[in-house]
Amino acid sequence: MSLWTLFKLLAALCVMAVMAFTAMLAYHVTVEPLGGIFSKIIPDPIRVIGAQSDDDLAKMLEAAEMPDIDPGEKAFQKAHELLALGRIPEAREKLSAIVNVYPSSSSAPIARRIVGEMNLDEILSTSHMEGKQIHIVRRGDSFIGIASRYRTTIDCIMHLNSMMELRNLQPGDELVVMPLDFRLLIEPGRHSVSLWSGGRFIREYPALHISAAASTKRRTTIGSKSAEFGDRRVVPQSKDYRAAAKIIAIDKSPLQIRGWDGAGDRPPGGILLRPQDMEEIALLTRTGNEVEIR
Repeated sequence: MSLWTLFKLLAALCVMAVMAFTAMLAYHVTVEPLGGIFSKIIPDPIRVIGAQSDDDLAKMLEAAEMPDIDPGEKAFQKAHELLALGRIPEAREKLSAIVNVYPSSSSAPIARRIVGEMNLDEILSTSHMEGKQIHIVRRGDSFIGIASRYRTTIDCIMHLNSMMELRNLQPGDELVVMPLDFRLLIEPGRHSVSLWSGGRFIREYPALHISAAASTKRRTTIGSKSAEFGDRRVVPQSKDYRAAAKIIAIDKSPLQIRGWDGAGDRPPGGILLRPQDMEEIALLTRTGNEVEIR
């Protein structure tokens, strides 16, 4: 036998050995561990992680936690980019989606705060007239009559028209008016009171205290609104009204919503908010507005 023939024979044997070893290695990995050198190259995964059997391995794999993916956080990052680019309406849409679609997202609280500030800026600005109307005063009109006609309050009319006190109405005067058809959502579990327009979120206010009397879920309305200055009640047209403590009474319930600055004894009422938040809610609600305790 020539040397060249012997060389080719040895080469063929080496190729066959490699192929056989590869096939056995594949069998070891995909079908059943073979032990020996194969277990040294690729250890049995059941033994490596401490499982006793294939069933144990399957259970351990099922129990393995996948990393949490927060879609709300991704939407918030996109909204932040849009805000930086000045694309406010698109950013607002993204933030509103977080509030409504991903309320449990870690980004939801800050999204609610930003959206709330945007909404209040528009609602309380006369440069943004969506949801507002212009009333042209006619002979015989009164502030009480105008407020009743447009389902609003004298306080809101004064605010939108930059009036510190009521003045005599003259035919032809123009007043900006806005129907107050918002609803209040009280959530004791989240310690929050929020303002909604139908299904649209407007603004959220953190509650400093919500009593156990608010634990029963129900739908009701605002029974009355009042303001106290010292030991007396004042009306919106009073010069002391702005500095007065506002109170909202829930219909057919002992519950009241009022402001508290945290100083002194906790006042009665059941639901306490920061004074500045109470001012906003009092300004944007009227007797008869829907209240939901959830």
